[in-house]
Amino acid sequence: MPDNPSFNAIVERYAGIEGRDLIAHVVKDYPGRVALLSSFGAESAVLLHMLSEVAPDLPVLFLDTGKLFDETIAYRDRLVKELGLTGLRVIAPDAADLARNDPDGALHGSNTDLCCHIRKTVPLARATEDFDVLISGRKRFHGAARSDLGFVSEQDGKLKIEPLAAFSALDLSNYVQAHHLPSHPLKSFGYHSIGCAPCTVAGGTEDDPRAGRWQGSDKTECGIHFAANGQIIRTVTRAAADAR
Repeated sequence: MPDNPSFNAIVERYAGIEGRDLIAHVVKDYPGRVALLSSFGAESAVLLHMLSEVAPDLPVLFLDTGKLFDETIAYRDRLVKELGLTGLRVIAPDAADLARNDPDGALHGSNTDLCCHIRKTVPLARATEDFDVLISGRKRFHGAARSDLGFVSEQDGKLKIEPLAAFSALDLSNYVQAHHLPSHPLKSFGYHSIGCAPCTVAGGTEDDPRAGRWQGSDKTECGIHFAANGQIIRTVTRAAADAR
């Protein structure tokens, strides 16, 4: 690709491409500049399997907030091994940020937005500084801020690629069955969307999986992709984080 193509030119280039093919095109067009974000949650196996077929060594950024279910860590290790993914990078919150803002580990009970900010948004912003293109597994059927999700978007000078944007719950289920992919252990206990343990309960449906996240509040996004008000977030600098 040209060194600095316009965003419209990039959208046009990838028009009509999704799933595994979109991943393959992006990895080829931006060598060494692409990373995939994965929570290793309830729906993560599909995107990770696609990646394993075209670029198993691509960096996979996994955010360990320190509040995850043990089952998620075990599932991560299983998928990495079974799919042959060699680029896993485990990202963690800054110890100084935790000591300053959440010394007793109970911030999630009083300020979920700030908890997500220091445990997710800030460390991920640091970890992605060296990448120009980020691939994630968001889908339109999740609703809320994701309803009009495009396959390609631009955020803070980075390309955001969503290969599964148009996938339905049935598409995901069919893919998992066709490729004999293992399920997250908590799915059998009624968890359809899995985040941090203190803020996730069993619930939701295949068509509305995120109903079990931040139950009892109007919060729908952790802040990695969007702010709590549904607007695309801006890059979080260390100074901005310290000012919170």
